Amino acid sequence: MNKSHKYDLETDIAIIGAGPAGSTTSIALSKAGVRHVIFDKATFPRDKVCGDAFSGKVVQIFKKLDPSILEGIYREESKFLGSWGITFVAPNGKSLHIPFKLDGGLNTGNKGKEPPPGFISRRYDFDNYLVGRLDPDSADMRFGANVVGFEHLDHGILINYRQNGGHGTCLARLVIGAGGDRSIVAKKLAGHKMEPEHYCAGVRAYYENVDGLHEQNFIELHFLRELLPGYFWIFPLPNNLVNVGVGMRSAKARKKEVNIKKAMLHTIHEHPDIKDRFKNAIPQGEIKGWGLPLGSKRRNLSGNRFMLVGDAASLIDPFTGEGIGNAMASGIIAADIAKEAWQQRDFSSEFLRKYDEVVYKELWGELKLSRTLQKLAELPWLFNFLVNKARKNQSIRDIISCMFEDLDLRTKLRSPGFYLRLLVN
Repeated sequence: MNKSHKYDLETDIAIIGAGPAGSTTSIALSKAGVRHVIFDKATFPRDKVCGDAFSGKVVQIFKKLDPSILEGIYREESKFLGSWGITFVAPNGKSLHIPFKLDGGLNTGNKGKEPPPGFISRRYDFDNYLVGRLDPDSADMRFGANVVGFEHLDHGILINYRQNGGHGTCLARLVIGAGGDRSIVAKKLAGHKMEPEHYCAGVRAYYENVDGLHEQNFIELHFLRELLPGYFWIFPLPNNLVNVGVGMRSAKARKKEVNIKKAMLHTIHEHPDIKDRFKNAIPQGEIKGWGLPLGSKRRNLSGNRFMLVGDAASLIDPFTGEGIGNAMASGIIAADIAKEAWQQRDFSSEFLRKYDEVVYKELWGELKLSRTLQKLAELPWLFNFLVNKARKNQSIRDIISCMFEDLDLRTKLRSPGFYLRLLVN
């Protein structure tokens, strides 16, 4: 080891970021018996601008990672609202209601009798809950510590951070970047840059007393013609709140000269199908924006002594904008690879490349499909056609439900033949 450097901490594995991706990675490492350090510039609880919706994928991942985490979520009804499905609204105004589970459809009476297949929660509450499940016996939690730079040494990466007005250093043999769309690991170690064609801008606000919400708390995606290929959303929350927002691909927003904040307010106050639902609504707080790096192209997710997870790895679904499920999935994969690297004392780019392979083997088919659907949304007539077809065809609705219920039942939606058969009836 290079003794010319002094450092305050030493660890085999350091996680930079304690959001869902970083916390999931930490929990998985702890279960594998691997000690590590986890940094976050914030102290918890803290707010995170997001749509706040958690799909069936998140539920399925919790069942595999630690069912007790999910049980705790179900118990805290004041912070977590169960959701039984999703509503797509086509540009022509036609609605398509899709339950998250094939046996949990509309008016089946399942609500209240079995755990919900999805949920909605403010990230302020969800992230704080997940951080509370970290294991202090194996995870050295350094919160309020802002990582500002890295230096490659012979036997690790020197992490420079600022905390409590002072400067600290940590030598790590492996760094896992979980810092979201502004990840310093993605920028400094992986060389990632923002690409408007593969990046979405989003704004959201909280409202109280919005009318017309689904009785089973379906989340709503409104693909309005003026926002395509983006959408306007309404997601119910506990305590009579809703998360309302707009997301649009950055390249399209620039090309169309769309101010998405103004577009959101115009939709709320002027859109003929939406404005009446907000006549009694009261805004709670200000409109906030953030960026979403989309998983619409393959990127390098690892290198010499580092891996990227979650938004830092640009794994957000290009069609729905949902990123937490993929963030958690990538965190579990990263923990598995990190454990192998730790056991073999091999943190080289060649060894860690298997992380990229596993992530894209599990997620690329889905991401590629979502990229196709994102492009489809740019054609209002075709989007209208498919929604109309699905409204009339139970089999199509069942297939879409499978997307949310089972991580392994998506092959039909990845097949071009499925769409050909749909078009020719």
